[in-house]
Amino acid sequence: MIGDGHLGIWAGLRNGSPEVEEQRCWNHKTLNVLEKIPKGQQATARALVCQIPYAETVREAERRREQFGHWCRHRGYDQAADCLTKDWDRMLTFYRFPKAHWQHLRTTNPVESPFAAARLRTDAANRFKKVANATAVIWKMLMVAEQAFRCVKHPELMPAVFRGMTCENGVAIKPEVAA
Repeated sequence: MIGDGHLGIWAGLRNGSPEVEEQRCWNHKTLNVLEKIPKGQQATARALVCQIPYAETVREAERRREQFGHWCRHRGYDQAADCLTKDWDRMLTFYRFPKAHWQHLRTTNPVESPFAAARLRTDAANRFKKVANATAVIWKMLMVAEQAFRCVKHPELMPAVFRGMTCENGVAIKPEVAA
């Protein structure tokens, strides 16, 4: 499950499906960190933070996190450094999946983007007189957006992941569990 920092999502997930892995969205986390840094320094901070989820290993990601933390604390942006380390374990969950899937697991943006257009249209209309009209508009917009959806890379790995394949830094260490 990939999500932002909404606590209700994580609590509900633990109650309903405790076996599901939790991954925090790197895009949301980056935005949360950057809002704690003055605008004049945000470009530099963004460059440092955005390198972290693209590290090849957990160890390298942690090294980059420490580098960012040092940069922040040296400039008095302790809140930004603390924000990045909050939920750190949930930020690195994607390393336990095949490297081919990391692009899909780091962020919720591919899911949110199609709904942004729907939200824009429905907010602009402010109020539909009939629920059926709102449903029709939203449905049609999602059908159009579907044309631009990216396919999951290496879908052939999905059954193995579902059956329990375990990875370390994107490389399988425990083959799938027999069904």
